[in-house]
Amino acid sequence: MRSSADTAVRVTMTVNGSQRGIDVDPRTLLADALREELGLTGTHLGCEHGVCGACTVLVDGEAVRACLMFAVQAEGAAVTTIEGVAPAPGELSDVQQAMHECHGLQCGFCTPGFVVSIHALLERHPDPDDAQIRDGLSGNLCRCTGYQGIVRAVQLVASRRNARAAGGGAPSGVTA
Repeated sequence: MRSSADTAVRVTMTVNGSQRGIDVDPRTLLADALREELGLTGTHLGCEHGVCGACTVLVDGEAVRACLMFAVQAEGAAVTTIEGVAPAPGELSDVQQAMHECHGLQCGFCTPGFVVSIHALLERHPDPDDAQIRDGLSGNLCRCTGYQGIVRAVQLVASRRNARAAGGGAPSGVTA
């Protein structure tokens, strides 16, 4: 959705580590700006009411619904989309790898929002218990998986990260 020159507002933000400047209509949602202006189509639009979580991105490290935030509100912010969570192009983040291993996805529509939400959850709770995991994922809806694989993926990532931090070997207590 290109803005007309007379109403466009320049928004500068850091997106996935790169500073980006875009001209948007003041009413442009962050999700639309990411998808249409920056070509980052991994941020999915589902309900467009903030209920499903498919559009979840990180803004200054916090999980937010990009369908509920105007692009102008991201001025000066650091925005991380699903495209920015992997360590390098062609690689998977540890969360993406665990989602794959634990069969935490089926159709894949909700997956980007879940992956971004899990990254935020594990920043807040590096060793989450079951209640924290379920609470941390409660803003994301999936119609396909039944959530068990997603919960196992969070447990697996937390276990692997904690084992690495402790200088230990293989994680225990989590099976894929």
